[in-house]
Amino acid sequence: MSDEMTINPELDLAWKIIANTDTHLFLTGKAGTGKTTFLRKLRTDVPKRMIVVAPTGIAAINAEGVTIHSFFQLPFGPQLPGTQYSGNKRYAFRRQKLRLIRSVDLIVIDEISMVRADLLDAIDSVLRQYRYRSRPFGGVQMLMILWHRILKVMEL
Repeated sequence: MSDEMTINPELDLAWKIIANTDTHLFLTGKAGTGKTTFLRKLRTDVPKRMIVVAPTGIAAINAEGVTIHSFFQLPFGPQLPGTQYSGNKRYAFRRQKLRLIRSVDLIVIDEISMVRADLLDAIDSVLRQYRYRSRPFGGVQMLMILWHRILKVMEL
């Protein structure tokens, strides 16, 4: 990691967790604390197969990723518990997407505050169906990023 990143001990710790473990991580901070720089450095310097998703198109563009619905091929609207994503033509993934899902090490969800609980459950369900059923998110390490200002609004 670069010298700029080691100035912030929290980001340095987050880096070590992501690079050296498979532990899930919730990363939050105020504007200008280096979250975007951290994400860019992860892409170039961490030897993990990583996917970046976000709940909206604008957030996905800003994070240089894709939308959650696009990547996981989920319909808009509420995600019903118990929906089967494998063996259902509506949710059929192409071979290339299945290989990607089965080989990914890290999924980054940017703007996690905009993700409803049912959508997060659907992501977990898809990953469990195509990877390890007994492990949360199919055994994929999750990094969830939130802009700190949102937390203050939610406290009201």
